[in-house]
Amino acid sequence: MKKLDWSDAQDIAYALYGKYPDVDPLEVRFTDLHKWVTGLEEFAGEPSASNEAILEAIQMAWYDEWEDEE
Repeated sequence: MKKLDWSDAQDIAYALYGKYPDVDPLEVRFTDLHKWVTGLEEFAGEPSASNEAILEAIQMAWYDEWEDEE
């Protein structure tokens, strides 16, 4: 299993979609998104290394995955 870091927005988005398929990513607060990303089994990044831009990139990549399936 590939270990994920903050720079792996697309892979993180795919993992989040797999874990939360019925959640609209645009309704997730960044505080919850941070908690969900760091809680992923395959996530190995430093929790404090994220910022708003990184979380937004993950959220938008997740939204793209979600929108494609809706």
